[in-house]
Amino acid sequence: MLSIGDFSRLSHLSVRTLRRYHEAGLLEPARVDAASGYRYYDPGQIPTAQVIHRLRELDVPLADVRRIVRATEPVDRAALVAEHLQRLEQELERTRAAVASLRRLLHPEPAGLDVELRQVPARRVAAVADEVALEDVLPWYAGAMAELDAALPGGDGAPGGLYDNALFEDGVGRVLVHRPASEGALGPGGRRGRVHVVELPAVELAVTTHVGEHHDIDVTYGELGSWVVDHALAVAGPVHENYLVGPRDTPDAAAWRTEIGWPVFRVAAGAAAPPG
Repeated sequence: MLSIGDFSRLSHLSVRTLRRYHEAGLLEPARVDAASGYRYYDPGQIPTAQVIHRLRELDVPLADVRRIVRATEPVDRAALVAEHLQRLEQELERTRAAVASLRRLLHPEPAGLDVELRQVPARRVAAVADEVALEDVLPWYAGAMAELDAALPGGDGAPGGLYDNALFEDGVGRVLVHRPASEGALGPGGRRGRVHVVELPAVELAVTTHVGEHHDIDVTYGELGSWVVDHALAVAGPVHENYLVGPRDTPDAAAWRTEIGWPVFRVAAGAAAPPG
């Protein structure tokens, strides 16, 4: 048996830490003297103590540490650790995304935003539409696109989406995702499940392209909105997005290209068109 002092030196954990592990039910001493209260440890407990220390360094919650330490099967321990590491990686990715967005906001590109005024004619598309909460847009979009792909296998043309103002203003609004569709593509009735034919009206858009991952697409939205205000163009209607290149095309996020189209009309006669 090892005294708590000896065990502390061998495990490189302080006596205070060992006492805290004991009180939290993470590492029970092999024996506690009933008269003195002194704690004694078995040398075989050293690896367990060090595992607990590593887990706490990774901010694994106490309840999860207990489950890992008490798991009798190595495969169960590995699964619990892997689950937490995945959570850490997701949190790290969110942190990196936030840092990248902050850098872009604090150090904007000196060249400014490349914006095109585009007349989009009326067109026929296959679409899925619904009232969606803002926090549910991504999973809803994934499901809707899967339905579109199943209804139009091998279809040509980039998918797109329309997002009503209410989605951003109120947190709930109409979302419509679409893909190009030829006449009769969905068969008689023009409907397969939720997928149905829609005639999108003609619209004039101020269009820019967001490059890369979507975590900072709100920055591009803000830049485009500022451009609209600066060029005396008024906003009307839902925002349009076209997914020219995205996760469905390549895992390389640097290659992703998302067009954002802000519906506009000129409020001043003879307003100059933007360069280019």
